[in-house]
Amino acid sequence: MPSASLNGITLNYQVVGDGDLVVLVMGTGSPGGVWRAHQVPALVAAGYRVATFDNRGIPPTDECAGGFTVDDMVGDTAALIEHLGGGRARVAGTSLGARVTQELALARPDLVSHAALLATYGSPDPVRNSLSLGERELHDSGVKLPAKFHAAFSALRYLSPATLADPRTAKDWLELFEYSGSSVGAGVRAQMALNDFTDRLAEYRRITVPCLVVGFTDDRTLPPHLAREVADVIPGSRYAEVADAGHLGYLEQPAEVNRLLVEFFAS
Repeated sequence: MPSASLNGITLNYQVVGDGDLVVLVMGTGSPGGVWRAHQVPALVAAGYRVATFDNRGIPPTDECAGGFTVDDMVGDTAALIEHLGGGRARVAGTSLGARVTQELALARPDLVSHAALLATYGSPDPVRNSLSLGERELHDSGVKLPAKFHAAFSALRYLSPATLADPRTAKDWLELFEYSGSSVGAGVRAQMALNDFTDRLAEYRRITVPCLVVGFTDDRTLPPHLAREVADVIPGSRYAEVADAGHLGYLEQPAEVNRLLVEFFAS
């Protein structure tokens, strides 16, 4: 994968396909390559040039272990769009990547023609704040969770009961979570700190870019009412909710998520 010096860091990215530019922004702790399982092929088939990248904090992009802000990540995404010379790009993000995308749409509407916000949020939530703080305290204490507990907790937290109802599918996910483990690097730890933020909903009333907001019905990490709050304040935005999908709905229900993205980006 190529890399470039952008916004003060070395950023690792990949571009496939031809046509108008789509940029996909991943969430906390995950590499941009996750998009390549389902979304990239669908968007390339729809005639787009699709860029994925590893956010700062995710090697081989610079980890920036000393810490950074969402504004830094917005600057990274903006710099990549400018680097790729795509004009106003279609941009989609999930979770933290959705926050980056909506802040990009607010700050740099000259770079964004459409913004798709998956599993997004714009205001603090007491339960999620407590969980985030607890995760950081656990990491900083040096405690390592038993692999099987981590796998089971991750499956229950990130996936829909509909996904876990099939024993073979559940086993595959458990093996994936167990293999990945609970340890995170310094860059991901810096990303985790971005869960501390002030309410941004009033600011999002100034977004002028066409927006699609997607909630996942069974999302326990960022429940769909948080996504709907964002949709309610962005003028003219469209809200859609994907059933039988948890926080990783773009992997659990890729056909429906891809349909929503392709139809929205063509509008």
